[in-house]
Formats: sequence, structure tokens, C-alpha cells
Amino acid sequence: MKVRIDIDENVKEDEIIIRCGKLDENTQKVYNTLMELAKGSQHLMLYKGNVEYYLPLDNILFFETMDNCISAHTANNVYDTSYRLYELEEMLPGYFMRVSKSTILNINHIYSISRNLTASSEVQFLNSHKQVYVSRLYYKSLKFRLEEKRRSI
Repeated sequence: MKVRIDIDENVKEDEIIIRCGKLDENTQKVYNTLMELAKGSQHLMLYKGNVEYYLPLDNILFFETMDNCISAHTANNVYDTSYRLYELEEMLPGYFMRVSKSTILNINHIYSISRNLTASSEVQFLNSHKQVYVSRLYYKSLKFRLEEKRRSI
């Protein structure tokens, strides 16, 4: 495996590219390590009344739309954000996923999924009483992502 660093002072945002012939176990470990490092440094500015909070993304369980407002939920609090749901979907790291028309959740905090064949499935979060619903349209994608995450551990 070759490792190379190119320094370009004109680059506005650092980017790491892994170029490989096939995705083997070592490459996957490098990717997972980089994602863990990136995860720890990402924060989002959120609001509660007139106070601004800078929270690590990993603390956020899910984002949801309610009454034309986007809320970010942690285990114990609810904050507002100025971003639209589609903007969050584009900017959030890979461990966030859209699961319904009105919800994006953090797959790292899922504790259980209660499957419902005729309606939305219910997601419970670790160490929280909060829950969200996964629409049937997104259920298979969520299961695939969770299985992918399990295989990479």
C-alpha cells in the first residue's frame, strides 16, 4: 500500500481519497479509522431560544421536521437548526440517514427497530426514551446500512 500526501495551499477543505483496486479488509480498516477521526471533530451550531450551542454531531440522535421547523434531538434535549432537511442530508456524515419524509437519524445510536409490515417501523435509541418512525420506503435501506456497519466492526 502506498501512502502519499499532496499539499496544495489553494485547497479550501481537506479531502482524503482512498484509491484501491478492490475493497479488502485493510482498506476497510483505514476507511473506518479515518471516519472515526472525522466524526470526533464535527460540530453543528444549534439554537435553543436566543442561545447558540455547538454540539458534536455524534451527540445528535435525529433531526425531524415539526411545524415548519427543523429540530435536532439529543438524548435529553431538543434544539433548533436553521438548516433545511435536504441541506442536512447533503452535509451530514455517512452515519446519518434519511428514514422518512420528515426524519434523518444517526444510525450509531439505534437500539432497536420494531418492524411493522403495514405501517412505519419504530426505532428506539440507546439510553433515551425518544423514538422515530421509519417509513416502508426507507426500511430496506436502513437494514442494509446497519448490516454494512455490523460487518465493518
